[in-house]
Amino acid sequence: MNIWHGLDDVPADLGETVVTIGVFDGIHRGHQRLIRSAVARGNELGLPTVLVTLHPNPVAVFAPDRAPAQLSTPSQRAELAAELGVDATLVLPFTKELASTEPQDFVREILHNSLHAKSVHVGQNFTYGSRAAGDHTTLPEHGAELGIEVTIVELLADDGGRVSSTRIRSLLADGDVAAAAKCLGHPHRVSGEIIRGAGRGGSQLGYPTANLDLAEGTAVPADGVYAGWFCVTAGPDRDQRDPEGNMAFAQRYPAAVSVGSNSTFGETERTVEAYVIGRAADLYGLTGHLDFVERIRGMVKFDGIEALIEQMHDDVDQCQAILDADAAANDSE
Repeated sequence: MNIWHGLDDVPADLGETVVTIGVFDGIHRGHQRLIRSAVARGNELGLPTVLVTLHPNPVAVFAPDRAPAQLSTPSQRAELAAELGVDATLVLPFTKELASTEPQDFVREILHNSLHAKSVHVGQNFTYGSRAAGDHTTLPEHGAELGIEVTIVELLADDGGRVSSTRIRSLLADGDVAAAAKCLGHPHRVSGEIIRGAGRGGSQLGYPTANLDLAEGTAVPADGVYAGWFCVTAGPDRDQRDPEGNMAFAQRYPAAVSVGSNSTFGETERTVEAYVIGRAADLYGLTGHLDFVERIRGMVKFDGIEALIEQMHDDVDQCQAILDADAAANDSE
């Protein structure tokens, strides 16, 4: 997986390419249609396909107070794009300076001069250049001036409307992670370093949890309990798994996931933590990844520990049943 951070990272000897460009937050099914169009053309021409993801979201630059929650990090986008056949991902920093570039100059400097694009694929809602004056109606002309063919890919819609990052964020805010996964074409994932929490899960409740430290602005589903898949990889300061534990790197395990604050114990801090069913290991300092499958229930304040533990038993059983069915369904595809 090749990932370039900024134009200075683009190899000097890069030849002609096929390019697709946008924000690509989440790499949902609409994005996947666009990416497959570019990859198919790249294969026809015998050229590498480059995905350009604008980061941060333009809204975060011009209206930080209205910045949308982030469905995926640039590295997650690169990983998902690589699975679809993309050869390299360019993370292009979106700045006010970039936004002020005249549309023709944007095409010339970035697509032509830097990426040597022979073919460019964008969605119908793509805009570029100063005041977003460039769009799907102007790009074919600007491309033709430089010998770049342009393909405009129709936006994807289903019974619920247009498949978009905005729609997916709304579904997550409602806790409907199953519907969000249908739009995404894959479960919604959050990742973060595993840090120490209150320590109550194992000592008092019998359900030790991995507490994830998520980046600010991460799209987190509504408070509640969820069935999900958990996996662990090397962390920022630790690259070895627990040799005494029974969890391997990059192996997914069923988990009961709690999102929200623990009102039973008077806590107010919102956390995301996972009880990995049937597994035990020292995970502190590693990176945890959670794929949300289905919501079990909302958050409830219990009268005491015994009532909470009884509910947790039921939650774990429900999660295991849901994930068994999910694994069987995926195995049959």
